[in-house]
Amino acid sequence: QGQLVESGGGLVQAGDSLTLSCTASSRAWDSTIMSLSWFRQAPGQEREFVASVSKNTGATSYADSVKGRFTISRDVAKKTVLLQMNSLKLEDTAIYSCAAKRFGRSNFSFWGQGTQVTVTV
Repeated sequence: QGQLVESGGGLVQAGDSLTLSCTASSRAWDSTIMSLSWFRQAPGQEREFVASVSKNTGATSYADSVKGRFTISRDVAKKTVLLQMNSLKLEDTAIYSCAAKRFGRSNFSFWGQGTQVTVTV
């Protein structure tokens, strides 16, 4: 069973909204975890950072391409990170994955399998 499980992807029209959810296991939400992030990868493209949230403080960071449209948040009680996506564009079409990073590490310790988001005209 995965340590991070994404859900909420789907097929939407441009301009619509969608909320993705990433639920973590206890191991991927323990005291060693500093932050959780969303990444996305479109067909034929490199994986790119979308947004991150500090597990303890809730501080957030966004890619310029989604700033003002996407909102990342975390629910500590549910060990869940949400990505609220508004005003979706065709170029937001991708597989969205969440990842968890530990304190003191530059790489991500846990990755989810991803959820597909497809935006159509």
